[in-house]
Amino acid sequence: MNTVCIEKKNCLMIAHRGVSGLERENTCAAFVAAGVKSYYGIETDVHVTADGKYVIFHDDDLKRVAGLDINVEKSTFAELSEVRLPDTDGNPRSDLCLPALSDYIAICRKYDKTAVLELKSRIVPEHIAGIVAVVKDMGWFNRTIFISFCKENLVDLRGLCPDAEIQFLTGEATEENFRFMEKYRFGADLCGTCVTPEYVARLHAAGLKVNCWTIDRPEDAEKLIAAGVDFITTDILE
Repeated sequence: MNTVCIEKKNCLMIAHRGVSGLERENTCAAFVAAGVKSYYGIETDVHVTADGKYVIFHDDDLKRVAGLDINVEKSTFAELSEVRLPDTDGNPRSDLCLPALSDYIAICRKYDKTAVLELKSRIVPEHIAGIVAVVKDMGWFNRTIFISFCKENLVDLRGLCPDAEIQFLTGEATEENFRFMEKYRFGADLCGTCVTPEYVARLHAAGLKVNCWTIDRPEDAEKLIAAGVDFITTDILE
């Protein structure tokens, strides 16, 4: 098993949930797999637990990944920490668990990778500030890109951190979304299927960077690179 290498030119490659094409997504194993390769950044997802801790996981519950009917945000961090996740082949692995936000940032820092941190669900301003505090206390704020589908998360974050690097996650390359990103100085984190060279050029003309997700076929990556996107988020391409 290995990544699929492409000619990325000036595009920066981001490992989606770590190298999730090789290791169980959003685990330290997947983050380290990205750390030892040529990726510019490592993307992940953060939830707030029932006791106000910050845990790394994508879904709202553990059904898809672990077959468990456990809601992430309704559970305590201690409860979630006891869960062990199966490997990508379904076999148990005692080292695969839900990391804390600090575990993820520590790996990004150790391997000198930009953190691409998705704020999941709607997070209240108090906890957005708490997440930022963890990143700042670990000395990695200037190497972190914050992303979210939730506009309110991003607007609150911009008010809290005027200098933060922020991207708006969206599957629609619309006029409304362009105006929103332009107003708040948010980069674009676009579904790859909605990207056009014209939209990329317009964002660049406004001084905004463009990321695309989740691109796993070399031919799709080549089209986006030709369109001039700044980043590609991928499970397996390198």
